[in-house]
Formats: sequence, structure tokens, C-alpha cells
Amino acid sequence: MTEHRVHLARVVASIIAIVFVACRPSPEQPAARAKPLTISLPDLSGMEPSVQQQMRDAFASMTMKREDPSTPQAVLGRAYGEMGDLLLAAEYVDAAEPCFLNAELLVPSEIRWPYFLGHVYRTRGEPAKAAAAFERALKLRPTDLAALVWLGVVNLDLGQPEAAEALFVRALTEQPQSVAALVGRGRAALAQREYGRAVDELEQALALDPRASMARYPLGLAYRGLGDATRAEANLRQRGGVEVGPADPLMQELSTLLQSAVSYETRGVRALEGGGWTAAAGLFRRGLELAPNSPSLHHKLGTALSLGGDSRAAVEQFQEALRLKPGFAQAHYSLGVMMATGGRIPEAIAQF
Repeated sequence: MTEHRVHLARVVASIIAIVFVACRPSPEQPAARAKPLTISLPDLSGMEPSVQQQMRDAFASMTMKREDPSTPQAVLGRAYGEMGDLLLAAEYVDAAEPCFLNAELLVPSEIRWPYFLGHVYRTRGEPAKAAAAFERALKLRPTDLAALVWLGVVNLDLGQPEAAEALFVRALTEQPQSVAALVGRGRAALAQREYGRAVDELEQALALDPRASMARYPLGLAYRGLGDATRAEANLRQRGGVEVGPADPLMQELSTLLQSAVSYETRGVRALEGGGWTAAAGLFRRGLELAPNSPSLHHKLGTALSLGGDSRAAVEQFQEALRLKPGFAQAHYSLGVMMATGGRIPEAIAQF
């Protein structure tokens, strides 16, 4: 009798297991596995027409994939994430949040979704949520420099300098000359009242990049803690708002997504800095197609043309920039350089 009951129990267990496996949703059926949040477009009226169209196209593509039950989970997740990318690039952080949450739900192995969520929450002043998001990103890529630094910054905001310092140390292991990590480590030392160490870290950061003016304020406080009133006041007077972030490929990629004049200008400047004169000129021209009356874009196009050896076209662009904005000092200077190079000294002097 006992053996019969054991056998019966095993049969029932086997049937339950078979039914469970048969009814379990397929990996290709995202709707059965998860219920993503509803996504809606924000008011787009303040955007350039080209960006409005880009947003609507992305939203339509995402909606089509969402409504098709045959859409693979990974494909739908990427569609949500790409919509979030565009919204975050346009600084619509509230609208971007559910997109990234859906993307992370459907494609949990991709670092960019929790990483971008961390920035969404930082922007909204929610450090606890930001910390949780950056921690999830680091679980996927423990040596990611940007995630290490931003999680450290968030921990400082949460009043946890010891935890923050450990993250900055890890970041400096990856990149010993990371200005952002040095500033963070200096701030962590200051929060722990280790004033001498704070001074060393912050001075090193400023030696590497004097533009990091936000480091001046904690440096002044550190000198004050050491009793050095002269250096304290000197640094406090020089404090500024320029924050030097870590090397951040994901956020840099985000800045190039929008089909806007500003985006093309940003990408053109990067090409210019990398020595790609022809590529830079092409990007500036794309920007001018969207914003033909931008003196800045005309000036930058002139710079790219000049560096590429087309002096005549460069002069035309500088002159157009000055026609649009007669007081544009940079364009006067650039035009002066071109005239001096061509031997037109009196005209160059007038421009200077």
C-alpha cells in the first residue's frame, strides 16, 4: 500500500512538472513574461521639427513592435531603450524613465539601461534610486569607469563617504589620472575630515585639469580645515561651476543621437578635435540645413574649411557669420587670421 502511494505521488509530481513546462511562456513571448509600463510621448512642440519627426518615428516603431505578439523579447526591449535614449538626449527625463525600466526588464543583461536610469534619477535629485541603478549597472560591468565614479558621487550625496571612497579607488585603479575620480576621492576625504589627504587629491586633480573649477570649493574647505586661511580664501574665491565628469562613452553616444543642429554641431566639434576636417565640415553643413542662420555653425564650418585648405570658402563662412552677428568676436578674429595669412594686413588689423 505504501509503495503504491509513493508511486502515485511520483506520477502526480511528473504530471505537474510536465504541465508547468508546457505552460511556461516561451522566451519569444515577452507579453506573457512581463508587463511593461505604458509609454507616451511628451509635448514635443518645443523641439526642432526634425527632432519631433525623429521622436514620432521612433515611437511608431516601438508601438508596432509592442503590438506584434511575435516580436522577440530582446527586440522589444531594445525598441523601448532606443526610445528612452532619444528622450534622455532631449532632456525629457520623466518620459525616459519608463522606457529604460521596460528595456531593463526585457533585456536585463544590457548595462546601458540601468546606467541611463542612474542619470535619470541623478537629474531628478533622487540619489537613493540613482545609487540602486548604478549598482545594477556595475553588476553587469564591474570595471566600468563612469558607473564607478557616478555611484561614488551619489554615495557622497547620500552622506556615505567611506563607501564613495572605495568606489573612487576602484575607478583610479582603472584610470589613475581620472580627474573626476580624484575630485571624488578628495571630497570623500574632506567629508571624513582628513584634510591633508583631501588637499593632495584635489590639488592633483586641478594640476591635471585646471578647468575643474568645482574642485576649488572643497579644496578651500580642506585648507581651512588645516588652518591655512590664505589658501582657503584664494580657492574659495576661484570656485566655479565646471564639473569634469569621467570618460563616459555611453553619454557621449547619447549626445549625438538627435537630428538637430546642436547635435550636428557637437559631433562636428568632436570630428574637428580629432583632425577630421572633411567629416567635420559635412556635419556642420548638416547642422546648417536645419539652422541656416546660426552664426556659430557658419564659424565652425569656416574653421573646418580653413584647416582643410579651402581658404576662399572659409572666408565666405566667416563673413556670413559676421553678417548674422556683427559682434561675433571669434569670427572677426578668424577672418583677421585669414586676411593676415593672405597678406591683407590693414584689413586684418581692422578685424583684430
